[in-house]
Order: sequence, then C-alpha cells, then structure tokens
Amino acid sequence: MKAKILIIEDVKEMSDLISLYLTKEGMDTKQCESAEEALSLLESYSPDLVVLDLNLPGVDGFEFLKRFRKSFSAPVIIVSARDADEDIINGLGDGADEFITKPFSPKVLVARIKAIMRRSQGAAAPSDSTFTFGEYLLDYNSFTLKRIVPGVPRPERVPLSAKEYDVLVCLISHIETPMTPEQIYAEVWKTEFGDLSAVAVYIQRLRKKIEKDPSRPQFLKTVFGMGYCFSLKGE
Repeated sequence: MKAKILIIEDVKEMSDLISLYLTKEGMDTKQCESAEEALSLLESYSPDLVVLDLNLPGVDGFEFLKRFRKSFSAPVIIVSARDADEDIINGLGDGADEFITKPFSPKVLVARIKAIMRRSQGAAAPSDSTFTFGEYLLDYNSFTLKRIVPGVPRPERVPLSAKEYDVLVCLISHIETPMTPEQIYAEVWKTEFGDLSAVAVYIQRLRKKIEKDPSRPQFLKTVFGMGYCFSLKGE
C-alpha cells in the first residue's frame, strides 16, 4: 500500500515540487494551501506523514500541529524558512518529529521521509506485545499508548507522535537504567550527530502526557549527572 503524505504548503511551486519527488518514490500525496483546508481534509484522509509549512494564511502551522496532535500520531516534518531556535523548539514541543529549514534539497527531504516511515512502521516489536505501567498500556503491535480508565470498557488512546513513541520505548527497553541524552539520541534518531536538546523536549512532552505531576515525575525520572531513566519504583 502506498504511503499517504499530506503536504501543507501555500507556495504552489514548492508544494508541487515536493509532491513530484514523493510521487516518483511511489507515495500518494495530497496538497493543501492552508491549515483550514488540511483540517477539513483529515475527515476523509488519514495521512501516514505530514509535511508542514509554518507561515500559512489564516491558521498557522503551529496551531495546525496542536490540533492535529489531539487526534493523530502520524509523523510530522516541518519545512520552513523560519530557523530561529525558538521556532525549532516550539515546533518540536508542539509535536513535530523533524524540522527542516528552507532552502532545502528535495532529495534530502525524501530521504528524511523514508527514514521516518521505516522507523514508525517497520520497527520490530519486542517479544512481549504489551507493557503496562500505572494506568497505561503500551501496545507494541499497534505502536500505541492507551490509558485504562475505570468504568470505561475500552482503554482510551493517548496521542503520541512517532518520535514520542520511540523515545518512550527506548527508555522502557532500558528500564531502571539511566541513559544519557547522547545514548537516547543515538538509539532513537539513529545518528550520533544532532541537536541533543531535542531529547529534553521530547521528555517534557511525554511527562505532560503520562505523569500526574510533570514537575515530580513518577516514571520518566531525571538522574543527576547522567540523563533520564524510566522507573517503576515510584509506583
């Protein structure tokens, strides 16, 4: 089945160029010139990945990302001319998986998309199909995190981006073992070179979603002088 890519870009020439390169790689693309159009399209089109510009007419890319993350966990790559540290941090903090600044090489964008798709769809599941902690159930087969609500017959899904899921699985796979940001980055991003501050951004996002008090984490703990550790000792 073809990967479905949603391109949200108000410059038609740029959108067409991205679509052309992705189509050549056998992917199915949908193009939108505004966040409003994209949000309406999501009622009938569930993308496997989103390519998102930030400077859009009307609702901007940041607001779209926040709304998208309430219901969808598909990876999002921001492609934007805005390259300030604050924009990159906010983009990652709102749920983006990658941030690419313009101008960029379409070939590099395609390579990034293919790498993210391999990680989000092709990762091997552990031998145990689920892992439970607190009121949460991590389902490795469906790549989802669910919260068990008393009195509700079915667990409710906790929306996680692909990178949030990968970071959580990484820490759980080394349970009770402190990991440095370098180790987490190398295991999740599959490279030793990059912005290590992204690790802290994703840890904070995960804490907001699974910790009752993010300032006093029960599971995702900071280990002074080391990094981070997933622990069940606080249960």
